[in-house]
Amino acid sequence: MKALRLLLGATGVVLIVVGAVFLSGDRFGDLVGVGAWLAGGVVAHDAVIGPLVIVVGALGVPLLPSAFRAPVVVGLVVLMTVTLMAVPVIGRFGAKADDHGLLNRPYVALWLVFAALVVVAVLIASWVRRRSPRIE
Repeated sequence: MKALRLLLGATGVVLIVVGAVFLSGDRFGDLVGVGAWLAGGVVAHDAVIGPLVIVVGALGVPLLPSAFRAPVVVGLVVLMTVTLMAVPVIGRFGAKADDHGLLNRPYVALWLVFAALVVVAVLIASWVRRRSPRIE
């Protein structure tokens, strides 16, 4: 287990160095944009995802059978996080009329497929937990 942690930590450090190398140089505007995007993600998480999950968790999750509670919360967190990060793509912000190769995929349909996969995963996890002898 310790070796796996070290391997994951080393991989993370290598990826940080690679990212820093690609963003270094005379592209300071890229660094500022990346920093703003990262800070915006933290703020959006703390201002939108966190409170929404807490409210839904406090109000809705107790109404569910115990086997469904954890999978529903995990599914909600995953779906909200991906949705928040996908808003610029789904909304086609930054699309240009003269560049047909930019944002040219059916992102709403792809998000719907992803949401369906999350729902299926939540249902499967709930079913497995319900069949487990240690869960009610």
